[in-house]
Amino acid sequence: MRFKKMVAGLAFGVSVLAANAASAVEIEYWQYVFDSRVKAMDQLIQKFQAANPGITVKHTTFPYAEYQTKVAAAVTAGQGPDVVQLFYGWVDGFLAGKLIQPLPKDAFPHDKIESEFFPIVTAMKRNGEYYGLPTAVRSLALFYNKKAFQAAGLDPNKPPQNLEEFLAAAEKAVKRDGAGNIVSAGVTLDMAGQDHQWWREVLIRQNGGVPYTDNDRKVAYDSEAGLKALQFYTDLQTKYKVGLAGFMDEGQAAFKAGLAAMTIDGTFRLGAFNSIKSFEWGVTELPADSKGMRSNYASYFANAITGKVQGEKLEASKKFLAYITSPEAMDIWLKAVGELPARRSAALTSENLANPIYGPFLKGLEYARTTMFVDEAAQRQVAIDMVNRVLIQKQDPKASLAEAAKAEQAIIDRAAK
Repeated sequence: MRFKKMVAGLAFGVSVLAANAASAVEIEYWQYVFDSRVKAMDQLIQKFQAANPGITVKHTTFPYAEYQTKVAAAVTAGQGPDVVQLFYGWVDGFLAGKLIQPLPKDAFPHDKIESEFFPIVTAMKRNGEYYGLPTAVRSLALFYNKKAFQAAGLDPNKPPQNLEEFLAAAEKAVKRDGAGNIVSAGVTLDMAGQDHQWWREVLIRQNGGVPYTDNDRKVAYDSEAGLKALQFYTDLQTKYKVGLAGFMDEGQAAFKAGLAAMTIDGTFRLGAFNSIKSFEWGVTELPADSKGMRSNYASYFANAITGKVQGEKLEASKKFLAYITSPEAMDIWLKAVGELPARRSAALTSENLANPIYGPFLKGLEYARTTMFVDEAAQRQVAIDMVNRVLIQKQDPKASLAEAAKAEQAIIDRAAK
């Protein structure tokens, strides 16, 4: 009798294990390599799996330069990620390749999305469907080295508030050797970083123009305002000699090394800059123009469900996507990465608004715009080439601007076909 009970118990245990194995689902999440973001996602995955023992999430990363190609190849072959991270400016390309699917309305009702997330989330909407949601959003601000300010005779507690003060601070803070070469920049010049956004959505508007019309499908910066904005930017190197494009390869690297007094960058840089031990740094809003007009650029990486996902993996992916875009996940992401929560209630807390670091970025969100790229990488390269023609090839700024406008319009027109 005891033997029969043992056999029955063993059979029951095996059946339970089989049932658990059958109900276990593994999904894969992909994002590009950025140290603080990878660590934050690992933390979120750990918490999600603890709350959902039947779901395992495999976390895969690739270098930024090859990320989109890897995603496209894998998903087209029916492999790779189930939930994928993508820059909002890539959405048209991902849709053209059928790489992502509309968010299921049962898990992500449109009315809740539009009432709880910042309005810039609509950049993920096409033909009445949402194709992704962000964990965090980001805006730009001016980072400044308080040690460098003090050494230059500037008040480390009074960062520049307008472009005139910004230029004056850069001129005082720059350091040159005996031959006149910059050894420590007054401000970084990095069009491949965030300077192309500063030029496009801030400097052009502060000079009375707009970068695009027709829902960002018509290039409009080949204008007096666009030329003034380009001239101001390139003059930082050619006329005022306060910065140097390519100095230490990247602007953020020069600032982090203490070899630049100021740099313009996004909230995503906070995690890296928090590791700086050699000097204290601060954050302030992007400089206003002489009339006090401010502008900013807001962006985000969204999380989407890939086009190949269905069945039990789709249900698991919905649960995972809901968690990584929840207020809890956003709070963890803010602390680990420094990017602002994408939900208004999670971002606009009295604590965050009063924070000397987060506050300037949150203020920037109030007047920020989100460029509706059709091909962010290609459109950014147009701006990089435009500046390089002026700084390296000594091309006339007006001619370089016209060439850029023509090249970018061609990119936009090709995407519309």
